[in-house]
Amino acid sequence: MAVLTRPAKIVSSPAKWRSHGVSSLFHKLPGVSYTQLQQYRTLWDIFRKTDFGSYDVLDNTGEVSQAQPVPSHIACPVYFETGEPAEGPSGPELKAEWQVDSMRESCRLARLVMNTVAENIKSGMTTEDIDVLVHNKIIENGAYPSPLNYHGFPKSVCTSVNNIACHGIPDDRKLIDGDIISVDITVFYKGYHGDCCETFIIGDADEAGQHLVDAARKCRDEAIAICGPGVPFAAIGHKVEQVARRERVTVVPCFIGHGIGTYFHGPPDIYHCYNNYPGTMEAGMTFTEFLIDLWYWTL
Repeated sequence: MAVLTRPAKIVSSPAKWRSHGVSSLFHKLPGVSYTQLQQYRTLWDIFRKTDFGSYDVLDNTGEVSQAQPVPSHIACPVYFETGEPAEGPSGPELKAEWQVDSMRESCRLARLVMNTVAENIKSGMTTEDIDVLVHNKIIENGAYPSPLNYHGFPKSVCTSVNNIACHGIPDDRKLIDGDIISVDITVFYKGYHGDCCETFIIGDADEAGQHLVDAARKCRDEAIAICGPGVPFAAIGHKVEQVARRERVTVVPCFIGHGIGTYFHGPPDIYHCYNNYPGTMEAGMTFTEFLIDLWYWTL
């Protein structure tokens, strides 16, 4: 039997979307002071001249193919048609228990897809191959790949290799031994987005690369450990920065975690450096992630 499919109406060309390398991350955010950003800019000027081990630096995006089609029976978010998401809540959402259960279901599916990536990722594979693998696994499970056409994003997953901090666009570059790649998967399932990201080392990383991955894991685990009702949102950033400095790595200050639910991105904003973002965590809130870079603290 033929399966009806719909091409995503990508509202911008792939060239409009650029993977975010660490040298382009510095702009004003409301929860971070200008003094703090200037410190990060100064550190970047110093550390971009420093040897951080052996890895392939990505200067240009490879060839990006057309988006994968979506079968007509798949329930899609509104931006599948328009590229523009619906407006989310005005403040952090306190989800009811049934909504949290729905989030767990979506996140379990995202984890299942990530496990499929973990079983298959290897040297010689392209990030385009990963996109096809992720897209097909999500569709197979009756869900929609959330990144696809979100503000015109041209692919179904974000694949960020080496010096690409986040939002990397899958292309025809082959992974090579020593690459470090973060795969960011989000699924839209039964009306809720479930998000997870994992970093993989292709083959054998050098000592600096392995240290970066280990340090990021410590930052994540220690930040999660302090979360709970009544804890300030800002405490997450303070803890992450403390651990990062202890491990002699730094936080990418200009991308932030965010609330998630029936909306892909919403409040609260979760900063992962020292910040003064207002508000406290409460039961029923759901939010996401941070970025760690290998900029050694040597001053």
